[in-house]
Amino acid sequence: MSKRDYYETLGVSKSASAEEIKKAYRKVAMQYHPDRNPGDKAAEEKFKEAAEAYEVLSDADKKAQYDRYGHAGLSGNGRGFGGGNMNMDDIFSQFGDIFGEDIFGSFFGGGQRRGGAQRTRGVRGSNLRVKLKLTYEEIAKGTTKNIKVKKYVTCNVCQGSGAKDKGSVQTCHTCGGSGQVRRVQNTFLGQMQTVSTCPTCNGEGSTITAKCGNCKGEGRVFAEETVSIDIPAGVQEGMQLSINGKGNAGERGGMNGDLIILIEEEQHKELQRDGLNVAYDLHISFPDAAFGTQVEVPTIDGRAKIKIPAGTQSGKIFRLKGKGFPAVNSYEKGDQLIHVNVWTPQHLTSEEKAALEKLSGSDNFKPQPDKNEKGFFDKVREMFS
Repeated sequence: MSKRDYYETLGVSKSASAEEIKKAYRKVAMQYHPDRNPGDKAAEEKFKEAAEAYEVLSDADKKAQYDRYGHAGLSGNGRGFGGGNMNMDDIFSQFGDIFGEDIFGSFFGGGQRRGGAQRTRGVRGSNLRVKLKLTYEEIAKGTTKNIKVKKYVTCNVCQGSGAKDKGSVQTCHTCGGSGQVRRVQNTFLGQMQTVSTCPTCNGEGSTITAKCGNCKGEGRVFAEETVSIDIPAGVQEGMQLSINGKGNAGERGGMNGDLIILIEEEQHKELQRDGLNVAYDLHISFPDAAFGTQVEVPTIDGRAKIKIPAGTQSGKIFRLKGKGFPAVNSYEKGDQLIHVNVWTPQHLTSEEKAALEKLSGSDNFKPQPDKNEKGFFDKVREMFS
């Protein structure tokens, strides 16, 4: 089943501002929140669907990619490009503050949120951006690239906790481990309860008494990591792909950032790309154009033989169906367009000049364009249609 449009999921237009998108997500998330719809699987799926939509539309890079290519631009051979892999704890951890903690205190009686999800474990890592240059062949077929990325990774000594050992982590004395502090105020409407992030532990629910010596309490260290990336066939120059969780590791067990891949195309020495089509300039001699010939031309996936009919004019365009680039996550495929150029000699010997002068008076050598032959602009329109 195809995914719903993210803007439709949140009920906003493409021109909606970041604040409007945030408010729309909050409204939908509150409507389908699991605490309001206990045991309702359909509501839970809508809750996750809204979180996925907000994850993309709240990120400037992902939003630009989605606006340009739709869902196809955020997916790649099942390796988790874009949203769709978040569980309930991820959603509460990453977007919990958007719901408004005072709302939870009012609607749900100030009780503990699902599974302790109100704790904001650590600090989320930042996104990373890397450029990846691909050949035409790699773009046409799709490829897997292993790239080395210098970034923050989880400390392997403390496993990301930032503590020297298990005994160096204690429950926060301010919030009692909940990650939140509650305040009750008397108003003319009665008692009002507000909930805010604990200032002592920053919402983590625990504090560290002795820091890990390897990471100095951050829960992460700077290192080099090899990341395997599946590139879908048909990507284009300027396209961005986002791999969830492969950016910088978060501090003290916080969520990892994303790895943003910026696609660049390595220029082909003979072919040129235009959208899904591939263009090639073929130069042939006058005798070959007059007599006809068979030539071999380069394509994305090798070489192909084509027949040049006798009497072929310069500017003729031949089309090799399906020899272009595929569209991302689609069955559509472009063509290869071969533009014929009849080569005119620039330096002639005396014998060649004499032979051509003898032929120049022949009626066959006088231009006699076919009225049905398409003009230059018609060919250009056809070429890029």
